[in-house]
Amino acid sequence: MKTPNTKPDRSLVAPTREIVKLERRLFLKQSLSLGALTMLSGCNLTDHDAVQKVLWRMSRWNDGVQAAIFDPNKLAQEYPESAITKPFPFNAFYSEAEAPRVDPATYKLELSGLIREKAPWTLDKLYALPQTSQVTRHICVEGWSAVGKWSGVTFKTFLEQVGADLTAKYVGFKCADDYYTSIDMPTALHPQTLLTFKFADALLPAAYGFPMKLRIPTKLGFKNPKHVMAMFVTNDNPGGYWEDQGYNWFSGS
Repeated sequence: MKTPNTKPDRSLVAPTREIVKLERRLFLKQSLSLGALTMLSGCNLTDHDAVQKVLWRMSRWNDGVQAAIFDPNKLAQEYPESAITKPFPFNAFYSEAEAPRVDPATYKLELSGLIREKAPWTLDKLYALPQTSQVTRHICVEGWSAVGKWSGVTFKTFLEQVGADLTAKYVGFKCADDYYTSIDMPTALHPQTLLTFKFADALLPAAYGFPMKLRIPTKLGFKNPKHVMAMFVTNDNPGGYWEDQGYNWFSGS
């Protein structure tokens, strides 16, 4: 983006940036809530701290609304393989050449928190779990989408296998590229939420998340962590890389 020649009013720069973030958060469902507009209308846009507090309050309110209306039995649309996007886009906060290379021989998925069986899992053990596939649409918060085929084990099956507390509130993830995120337990148990090991019937390439990507077609793309190295179950919201920078935490698609 080119910098305009005219010098902006510095008193409005920060609030304007926050409004852009607000638009990303509130328009995830393509609508701005009446409650959000009411809250914003009483805020002085030249007061950065006041704007920030209102935006965070509105974001948390939206998270609550999305969680309340989430239907754990409603399935995301699945597509025929003829609809797969080729090439499937690469997307991260770094270039494709910088995608982490994880050694499959030494990889172990670390487990912690409210999980009974915390022994780490090797790839061979993960690959031995029952596998399923889905052709679903990845929807990016940046405005683009793409259809891909993902294969792996249903996350619910894995959580049951390790004795996770399924009444807990959150599952958190840590990744090889220093990314981190978390999801609500109802989404974790959704039948289309998969721990995926393959993309387009081939071993998951580094660009798309080797050795493992969590595929959640009911959420926006940034809630689908790649290169998963560790996960934990907790009742305390762990936040996330983008969520801690102002994106909606729930972020349903």
